Amino acid sequence: MARYIGPKSKIARKFGEPIFGPDKVLAKKNYPPGQHGSNRRKKTSEYGIQLREKQKAKYTYGVLERQFRRMYEKAQSQPGVTGVILLQLLECRLDNIVYRMGISPTRAGARQLVSHRHITVDGQVVNIPSYNVRPGQIVAVREKDKSMKIITESLSGFNHSKYPWIEWDSASLSGKLIHVPDREEIPENIKEQLIVELYSK
Repeated sequence: MARYIGPKSKIARKFGEPIFGPDKVLAKKNYPPGQHGSNRRKKTSEYGIQLREKQKAKYTYGVLERQFRRMYEKAQSQPGVTGVILLQLLECRLDNIVYRMGISPTRAGARQLVSHRHITVDGQVVNIPSYNVRPGQIVAVREKDKSMKIITESLSGFNHSKYPWIEWDSASLSGKLIHVPDREEIPENIKEQLIVELYSK
């Protein structure tokens, strides 16, 4: 499946947030990209605001439109608040769980580790980034890959206590999803209700 591989700083500047992680360019140029980026005063329509929020969520979690739409429909079919359930489904993707555990410093890197068969779930290699991790399942670094430099450097000094829904074991380089995170536990600055309103049109 295709992924966005263009300049990430350009996207971060578009939303005015470091959605891909710390961004040196955004820190210096906190305005939209383009020749007139710093002078734009165009009023955005209601639809434009909703669309922008959906795009932000897609870029943040690295999901393309068709897959994002399917996740929305799945969230809509479940009891509860659709927008919150959508974010919970995104949070429980295997690539995102690997990122939250600190095994990779970025979601793109986590997706690559999963695709290249470096990650196991309950002892079995899983190479599908969109795999839905369920509470109680153990996500770990494959035994022969535990000394990989990119993994050891990412885990070095990572604060595993900041995500209370994940239990980390540094000895075995594995973590357990304790429970699906509540909305207040998800740190992303996404207004999920705007996405629901967009798809409800």
